[in-house]
Amino acid sequence: MGDPTTRRMGQVSDEEGQLSYGSYLKVPELLALQAPLSKPPAHDELLFIIVHQAFELWFREMVFELEAVRDAMFEGDAHRARHLLRRIHSIERLLIEQLDVIETMSPQDFLQFRSNLSPASGFQSAQFREIEFISGLKEPRFLDGATEPGERERLGRRLEEPTLWEAFRSMLESSGLPMPEGDDETCRTSLLKMARDRDAFADLWYLSEDLLVHDELFSLWRQRHILMVERQIGTKRGTGGSSGAPYLRTTLDKRFFPDLWELRSYL
Repeated sequence: MGDPTTRRMGQVSDEEGQLSYGSYLKVPELLALQAPLSKPPAHDELLFIIVHQAFELWFREMVFELEAVRDAMFEGDAHRARHLLRRIHSIERLLIEQLDVIETMSPQDFLQFRSNLSPASGFQSAQFREIEFISGLKEPRFLDGATEPGERERLGRRLEEPTLWEAFRSMLESSGLPMPEGDDETCRTSLLKMARDRDAFADLWYLSEDLLVHDELFSLWRQRHILMVERQIGTKRGTGGSSGAPYLRTTLDKRFFPDLWELRSYL
């Protein structure tokens, strides 16, 4: 019999060779990916799995778009970079709102299956780290948290790749605004010139604002996620062995583009 889906004319098709909604989106395979572990079954475990799988799908899209934003900036295409950044902003707002869904689960309901999650942890999300690395937060220690095949190698490559900030700096340089590595004073002068002469550097200024929105929304997601964790487990330790919410609170000062935040102090 074989697999009921085949590829004909480069398309995913059913047994009759017709493309369908289910075969194109792999719906049967997708719906087979939720496998609760609790025995007896805990009602809210399915919700927990689906919400976090949805996070990972959106993380995948964000990584894809962040790469494209970086490429567009290296190519000097501010319009395309801004267009794709606005898409990323929409995804980030959706991720924040998605936490409302998981908060419909009470702490008591979560405790029915939480012990089954150990030692797994959200800290092990390789795609979350990819977003951080591409955006500018590169911490090699997170490679040690890679648990799935190929993740460590993928994160290692991300550490070697240029960041969004490096791509933006290349655009400033191309516009006659020097951004030498390690020369904070010259870089600040260039950023101030961009900000104070918005008519001459409109594309760069508004692109910098869109980069800052990405930074801000991701920080808001961190904050909202911490509140969700505290609401569910208080100050209990995380399933992966971390201190839980207290550790998460130490991440709130992380910034992708500290120079853009600092710029406000000099305007």
